[in-house]
Amino acid sequence: MIFGVGIDIIEIERIEKSVEKYKEHFLNKIYTQVELDYCLSKKNKYQHLAARFAAKEAIAKALATGWNKEFRWKDIEIYNEKNGMPKVKLFGKLRTFLGDDKSLKISMSHSHNYVTCFAIVYTTKNN
Repeated sequence: MIFGVGIDIIEIERIEKSVEKYKEHFLNKIYTQVELDYCLSKKNKYQHLAARFAAKEAIAKALATGWNKEFRWKDIEIYNEKNGMPKVKLFGKLRTFLGDDKSLKISMSHSHNYVTCFAIVYTTKNN
């Protein structure tokens, strides 16, 4: 059973401009240290930063929480399995928001100028 879906698309240049303008303030507000270590080590760091930004937006839509005082950007961490598959780790109140009966999966894709992410919240248990 599907509980929620979310999708987001963003221009890579938009993230690059935000980083150039707001520097560490932007990076530290949006990304966890794990995400920064990964993205900033890549040749095209802005593409990777944009992918994680889009993923967090898509996840917020799928969870139907919106961004408020209780949920922060850094409550969602995107990392990659060894095979490259993106995975999600939730912190704070989001960690218990899904409960034991729901799962969250994402898929990210990019072109030269854009990044997109699709998120789905689902359960495999019968009700």
